[in-house]
Amino acid sequence: MPDVTFRGQYVVSADLIREVSDSLRENRTTDALALSRGLHAADIADLTEALPPELRDALVHALGRELDPEMLTELDDQVLDEVLEQIEPEVLATHLAELDTDDAAEVLEDLDADEQERILEALPEVDRELVAEALSYPESSAGRLMQRDYVAVPEYWTVGQVIDWLRENEDLPEDFYELFVVDPGHKPVGAVPLSRAMRSRRPIPVADIMTAEQKLFPVKMDQEEVAFQFEQYDLTSAAVVDENGRLMGQITIDDVVDVIEEEHEEDLHRLGGVNAEGDLFHSAGETARRRSSWLLVNLFTAVIASLTIALFADTIEQIVALAILMPIVASMGGNAGTQTLTVAVRALATKELTTANAWRIFWKETVVGGYNGVFFALLAGALAYFWFGDPMLGVVIALAMIVNLVIAGVSGLAIPIAMWRTGMDPAISAAILLTTITDVVGFFAFLGLAKIILF
Repeated sequence: MPDVTFRGQYVVSADLIREVSDSLRENRTTDALALSRGLHAADIADLTEALPPELRDALVHALGRELDPEMLTELDDQVLDEVLEQIEPEVLATHLAELDTDDAAEVLEDLDADEQERILEALPEVDRELVAEALSYPESSAGRLMQRDYVAVPEYWTVGQVIDWLRENEDLPEDFYELFVVDPGHKPVGAVPLSRAMRSRRPIPVADIMTAEQKLFPVKMDQEEVAFQFEQYDLTSAAVVDENGRLMGQITIDDVVDVIEEEHEEDLHRLGGVNAEGDLFHSAGETARRRSSWLLVNLFTAVIASLTIALFADTIEQIVALAILMPIVASMGGNAGTQTLTVAVRALATKELTTANAWRIFWKETVVGGYNGVFFALLAGALAYFWFGDPMLGVVIALAMIVNLVIAGVSGLAIPIAMWRTGMDPAISAAILLTTITDVVGFFAFLGLAKIILF
């Protein structure tokens, strides 16, 4: 049996996965439980995802009431749906009652309304109301992200009163790092880090040690904006308020880290034309169906590029070398444009690229395209000359390379900015549009110049 104790390295090794799989196949559930019992909830989630679907079910059944509810929050959405089908509603309700309200809502959000209602009914009344309220907010909002467990104290209390209250009150969050200071209307007026409160003398009023300037997040604020502000202002926690400014809950950095990872993953998948939700764990048929829509779009854009080539069919027939060199021009333009596109999409997400500096960056990318265009034009021109022995063919590909790399740099910035200005997500379809432009411009420039210069 391998040692699964955490020693500064990832413990879900291939050997562990193999041993758990063998134990489950041979119905040695006791051994499987022994192998997984020492793992962190996140590692159990990774182990569950690594198993074939039929063994995932067996592991969930083996864990039963020993299942760590935190594991559910770490699972991929597709795998989570499969796991939840194997857990009785009453047992699931018991697990959810141990989670923070935001985590419980995250687990339930993808279930059918009937299933949600059945599980909510099995929760204790207080938890049921809080989780139901969390589910009532938009999926990607601060309200869905926030925890309803927080510590709030009046501004007129002293540090001593706060400490005594914290020690005597048994109905407090298990972990908290900040005290929210509220007025009589339960509106936040400041915050006190727990460390500062513990270092302050008892007679000192809370109002004297609180930080009045704080970031307050409306309950309907988009989670991407929340994540940006956490990153921008180095926040560890922040208050969430309703439409009237009353304190509703708090958002902590651990939840924001998940949002940042989710947003990055979403942008990456969208740039590749892939649906990020469970793509790795869907069946082959479902994955093929999800990907086919973007491939269909790509087919039509490829036809446009082919029609551009068809315009110069006579030219290509006379000089076969053109057909050999065409992919070089198109490929270089596509790669150069993708570099700019990737930087632009990320810069828009982090607000580093705005209308204030767009023209400066636009000019910079034009110059970068020119620099790279000239450099690679010399290389491509020399290659064409030594390959085919025709200096004018080298001139043609050199000029086409300059044109396409400049256009690629400009398009890689202009496309996401234009989509952003019109309210569209620049990560969606931007790559396909860019590829179409660089292919069409590359082919047209190369073949057009060839027709002009070589004939």
